[in-house]
Amino acid sequence: MNLNFEYLRHHLRARVFELIRRPQRAIEEYRLALRHDPDSQTDLNSLAMLLAAIGQDADAEHAFRRALLRKPEDPFIIFNLGFLCERQGKPAEAVEFFTTATTIKPTLDRAWYGLGLSRAHLGEHEQAIVAFTRAAELQPMNPHAWYNLGMAHHSLHQPERVAEIIIHVHRFDPKMAALMIAETGRSDLDYLLGT
Repeated sequence: MNLNFEYLRHHLRARVFELIRRPQRAIEEYRLALRHDPDSQTDLNSLAMLLAAIGQDADAEHAFRRALLRKPEDPFIIFNLGFLCERQGKPAEAVEFFTTATTIKPTLDRAWYGLGLSRAHLGEHEQAIVAFTRAAELQPMNPHAWYNLGMAHHSLHQPERVAEIIIHVHRFDPKMAALMIAETGRSDLDYLLGT
């Protein structure tokens, strides 16, 4: 009974510190709560998210891996591990996590987007195109998915497809279209910008 009270006390304190935007104190309290209930999925996820938010990626990855042991089919935990691997410069590991996440939950657009980024970082632009295309299908107004899709086509020297994507993006995000024009050297599309 005392053990449960101690867990609850630290868990609630962590939530309060999280709400008032004191991440370091929240992290301390989540760690204390986990001493009393090491299997708390909620606390492991919250701890990992806070650690990732303040840039402590290795510690965040460790917490997510602990959470994954308790819930191995959770596509959101798997996605977060992929995200952290990508951010830490481990794109091959990230590909594995993102692929698993998209297999478990095929509608998880951010996992498709992450998969595209990791594939692009590995120089696998054709596979990146597949992933970015799926991300853009799931979130049609996501300019970042379209931008990266265009850049993957640019890397493969497919100027017609790049132009189609720039024209499409210009309809809902002219600034992103302008960035794509500049980065791909497509001055022939400057007319879209009114210049």
